[in-house]
Amino acid sequence: MLIVPAIDIRGGKCVRLLRGDYARETVYGDDPAAMALRWVAEGAGTLHLVDLDGARSGRSDNESAVRAILATLAARPGPRVLTELGGGIRDTDAVARWLDAGLDRVILGTVAVTEPDIVSRAANRFPGRVWVGIDARDGKVAVAGWETGTQTSAVELAREVEGRGAAGIIYTDIERDGTRTGVNVDATARLAGAVGIPVFASGGVGAAADIEALCAAGSKIAGVIVGRALYDGATTLAELLAAAERS
Repeated sequence: MLIVPAIDIRGGKCVRLLRGDYARETVYGDDPAAMALRWVAEGAGTLHLVDLDGARSGRSDNESAVRAILATLAARPGPRVLTELGGGIRDTDAVARWLDAGLDRVILGTVAVTEPDIVSRAANRFPGRVWVGIDARDGKVAVAGWETGTQTSAVELAREVEGRGAAGIIYTDIERDGTRTGVNVDATARLAGAVGIPVFASGGVGAAADIEALCAAGSKIAGVIVGRALYDGATTLAELLAAAERS
């Protein structure tokens, strides 16, 4: 299982939100590029980047910070680090621009619900490099920075975007996100079992036991995004990597 540290960016700073609430923000640093180097030094081979401002506005509001991360990673010696970005990517031109900038894959979220044809066009144009983020409360998808609820079920959307060519899915249980109370293993496993593409879990990781539980749920859960638990020091990347290795 792939362990992927998250770097959530708001106003150019590294932050974490609690359950997606923009009013409940904790700032962990003002240099996202330096944070990227930290996680790579601790063993990360993939980084999950999120433009939180862009998720609400539909624009790349933290473009300079993301580009600084990409430039910093490209300049460092050693193995290449894979990067993915979600937040504010709402059309195929934006997908193309970010992939040209050096990202390995982009994550579409809101448009998968509001303009699903964009998923089809982007996936067809950039096969294997377009994923979809499915963020849900009580199994129902939320969009626009998690501030707008829908009646679309997460599993229903997963099946649709797979049919449209998405290469993978990142599934977030919003009520677990930033809480360190444990991943929603059952919901993630159900979603992963409904599709044939890779699924990453997100939201709630607090300790190595969460990694072990996800691994025990089956090989269809290919990775997990980790945020607050690392930033707060509740666990370390080394501990999580070791848990994935022994499971």
